[in-house]
This record gives sequence, structure tokens and C-alpha cells, in this order.
Amino acid sequence: MGRIPRDYLINRLVTLVLTILIAATIIWIIPRLSPVDPAEIALGRMAAGAGSVANSEEILAQLRANMGIDQPLIVQYFKYISGALVFDFGLSTAAFPTPVSTLILNALPWTLGLMILSLLITFVIGNLLGALMVWDRSPKLVRVAIPAAMVFTSIPPILSGLLLMWIFAAKLQWFPLTGAYSIFVEPGWSWSFVQSVLHHGFLPALSIVVVTFGFWALGMRGLMIGVQGEDYVKLAEAKGLRPRYILYRYMIRNAILPQITAFALKIGLLIAGQVLVERIFAYNGMGKLLYDAILNQDFPVIQGVSYVIILITALSVFLVDLLYPFIDPRIRHEAA
Repeated sequence: MGRIPRDYLINRLVTLVLTILIAATIIWIIPRLSPVDPAEIALGRMAAGAGSVANSEEILAQLRANMGIDQPLIVQYFKYISGALVFDFGLSTAAFPTPVSTLILNALPWTLGLMILSLLITFVIGNLLGALMVWDRSPKLVRVAIPAAMVFTSIPPILSGLLLMWIFAAKLQWFPLTGAYSIFVEPGWSWSFVQSVLHHGFLPALSIVVVTFGFWALGMRGLMIGVQGEDYVKLAEAKGLRPRYILYRYMIRNAILPQITAFALKIGLLIAGQVLVERIFAYNGMGKLLYDAILNQDFPVIQGVSYVIILITALSVFLVDLLYPFIDPRIRHEAA
């Protein structure tokens, strides 16, 4: 691991495991505070589809046994924790008897693709625009246009999605209204499928980019103001180095470190923020899965999706913390 001491690595691993364990425990406790019985919900759906259900008491008892909620709470908890370690979250009550892990595995690639694309775009564009707002040699037009464009950051993602959908899908018909890919394209590793996925994912990604780039721009602007007056920047200017070289090499590189930490933390928030965006675009990701689970009171799916979001966020922060010395050689990890 190079500059990373073994004791520090062990300390961070223990912190990672405890964070995930505590979060998983909270996720398990909260649904059980609800008076709603998931077995009764599943039975109600069966009755709604068939009109009536014979031997409802026996079926209700069997459903509770299949869901594992007829056992003592302590047994349920340890079964949940042991299952979470292998991503076994039980059966969905809304799509019974489909395993929750199957639903998550089907939705996760779409969410990760949309999230990584939109997050990388907003991170790069937002930090670049934030740096240009402070840089002395930025054109005046840029300094005026960037703050004006940040008005869009006050718009909720769902409204930006509806606006973009109305302009580019309904009026101009440049992009499809809903879906993750065309129903006329066979899913697989083919250019036609990849092209269809990119075409369908452009508007959902853009609706997130438009309202989130201001977060990075404002953060980078504040960091750049602090870096601008540092001695090493003045020394670089005195040496006669090119202004653009000073901007990228001395200012942005030193100011961007806190933004990288925010990048890791933003991953979990962005997945949660994609819920309504994925819902209005009928995009088959984790956000839509979570939204439907909340509507249907599907607690196993809610627990599973929440656990995966927390796991991704915790792992992202952990990896970024370990990679800091490689991003900035001045940083050294101290053993705990």
C-alpha cells in the first residue's frame, strides 16, 4: 500500500465495518417500528387479484414463515445481518416470491451508469467553472454567465426533468420520453444497444447535471479564493510561469482535495436524489425500485436498497481516504 501504514489501514477497515454494521442495524430497526404487517400486505394483494382468498389464516401464517417474521426479533436480526453479508435480503412482498437481491441486481447497473456519468460530468464542469469564477484572467462574459446559469441549481431535479422532457422529448422529439432503452433493440453488448442506452439516458443525466453543478462550482470558488493568495502561487507568478499552467498545476490541484472527499460523500446522496428522476423517466434503476417499494410498503426491498446505498457510500469514502497520498504526495497517513 506504499505510504499507508498497516495500523492505519486496519483502523480504517474497522471503522468501515462498524459504519456499515450500525447503518444496517438502523435500517433493520426502523421498518419494525411500523405497525404494518408485510405478510398482510402480500395477502391483501393476493385477495385484490383473485377477489377472495380461501384459508386466509393458514396462508397468512405461511407467508410470515416464508418472510421469517414469525421468529423472535433477535433471530430475525442475526438472520438479516448474516444475509446482508452475502446480499441476501429475503423476498419482496410486492413481487413475492422474487428475491430482493434479484431486483437490486437488475436495477443496480442502470443506476450506477446514470450516477457515474452525471456525477463525473458535474464534478468536472462544476469545479472548472468554480475555478474560472475566481481566476483573474477569465473573460468577463464567463464571470457573468456562470453565476446566471447557477439559477438552475435552485430547481428540484424532478422539475428540471419535466422541463427537459417537455422541450427535448415532447416538442423537439430529439430524445425518447421514457425507458432505459428501446423495446425494439435486443439487450446485449452491441453498438445498437449501447447507442439506445445512451440516447435514453441523456435526458435523465442532464436533468441531474443542470441542478447539481452549482454545488461543485460554489465549493470550488470558495477553495480557490483561499488558494489564490498562497505564497507558492505568488512564487509561480514571479517565476513567469504561464497563467494556465499556474491555474491547473498550482491552484486547482491544491484546492480540489476537499472536493474529492465531497465526491465520495455525494455518491450516496445522488443515488437517493435520482429516485424521482428515474421515476418520471421510467428508468429502471435503484431510484425507481426504491420509489415503488415505498409506495407498496415493500420493507425488504427498502432495506436492501438502503443497505446497498450505504455500502457504496462507505466504500467510496474509504477508498478516497486511502488514495489521498497518491493524489497529493504531501499527505501522509499516520498510524492510529
